Order: sequence, then structure tokens, then C-alpha cells
Amino acid sequence: MKNTLTESAQYMDRFGTETIPGNVYTMKKLGLDRTRCFLKIEDYTIPCMPFHLGFKHSVLLATLTKQELIFFQRYVNSAAVFSITLNPENKPEPIKFFLRSSINTIGQMKGRENVGLFVVDYKVSPDEMVSMLGKFLENQERIKTQYEDYSRTVIKMTPETAKIMGFNFYATLTETGAEPRRIQPMGINSKVLEYVEAEKSPVLRPGTSVSFQLFFKKYRITVQGSIKDSFTLPQGIIRTVANLTFSPELVEIIDDYWYSSKANAPK
Repeated sequence: MKNTLTESAQYMDRFGTETIPGNVYTMKKLGLDRTRCFLKIEDYTIPCMPFHLGFKHSVLLATLTKQELIFFQRYVNSAAVFSITLNPENKPEPIKFFLRSSINTIGQMKGRENVGLFVVDYKVSPDEMVSMLGKFLENQERIKTQYEDYSRTVIKMTPETAKIMGFNFYATLTETGAEPRRIQPMGINSKVLEYVEAEKSPVLRPGTSVSFQLFFKKYRITVQGSIKDSFTLPQGIIRTVANLTFSPELVEIIDDYWYSSKANAPK
């Protein structure tokens, strides 16, 4: 009789070498409790946050002085316990994990004088945590497919569509080294943003790297992009089309929009 791998074993087989970036979006999706994330080394308990959260090891951020960082160097290759509390399904009681680990590396984060990096290797990866991380990455694969699918149709940004998307018509653009300025989105999909700016605004060259902030009820999204085309309309208004990099938050909002649009369509 053929053996069937458990759910956690299947996820470990598929994603075991991957790590999840510790940004606001991913930590919210995993239900991370920031107040219950610690690294315990002997009698020292260090508040920390995942910089990269993995199935077999993690990179943790901790606020440490230069002297403290030097002090903890002595514990490289020593035993430690990484405590983390997750709740991706928003259950009444989150799940606490106490991961017996060994400290692989301790160093300083580049460009951040008082931030230390701890690389910890787990001695055992709990099945429940493996399943949580695996389901998250599985969902991200689906969102990446939607990123391609939802690039085929531009959604015109009317008051009606903005209401469905929870968009408050506030967005900003930032060029390298410049202050953010407000823009008016006219159309959007998972890969493209069309917007206008007031008369006498700069006409950006194709290929210019920019950053957008889009304010939705569900997320305040920061997404990187590059200018595809920019020109002045007869009225003097600047109209621009920009390409967008992958943003899971934006894909989720667009997915919600198309679902709501289909659900409310006349029968």
C-alpha cells in the first residue's frame, strides 16, 4: 500500500527551502502577535521580529546596542528558543510556538546601527506551523496567477468602482529624491496604473522608476512602478501610464472587485 504524505510533509517538500519576508502584509496574513515574539538565550529574553520567516530557519531582527551585539556574539552555535505566536485563521485563541533552535549567525543589519540580525536554525519544525506557512505560500501562488489574469482588463476608476474597491480617491507618486505628490488615478489593473496630474506637472520619461501609494479601506498599498508613457493633453493636464510590480494587496483588492461586480450583476 502506497504511503501518503501528511499535509505538513507535503508543504515541507514543496516549500521547505523558502522563506517568507517579514513585511506588514505577510505578518498580518499570518496573524503574527508582535508582542509575543521573543528569542530566549540562556537567561536573556530578546524581543524580536521575523525579517525572514522560514520552515527550517528564520532571520530575526532585534534592537540592540553595539555593545549588546558584541556581547551576544559569544552565543553563536549555542542553543536558543524562538517564541512566536501565529493566528492566520483569526481563531479566538492564537497558537504559540516554542521553537528549540541553535544560533547560526549574529550580525548587524546593514545601514541600521542598532539593529541586530539573528539567524536561527530549528531543531524541529512543528507540523502545525509548517501547515500555516505552507497554506500562506500556496495562496500566494494563486495570487501570482491572478496577477497575470487581472492584467488583461483596465478598471476605469469611476465613483461607483471606487466605492466597490473601497478606494477614497487619494493616491501619491514619489520619484527618487523628491517629495510625494498627489495624483488622480483614472484606471487600474494588476500591472498598470493610469493617472492624471495637474497642469504644469512634470512629464516623466518612459522607464523612470517611481513609487505609488494607493489608499484603500482594506490596505494602504505601496507599489513600485516604472513609467510607460506620459504626455500632455490639449487641456494642459498630464496623463501618464505606469507599469506596476507585483503587489499581493492590490491583486486581492482587484479580485474582491471582480467578485463583487459579478455577484451584483443583473441576472
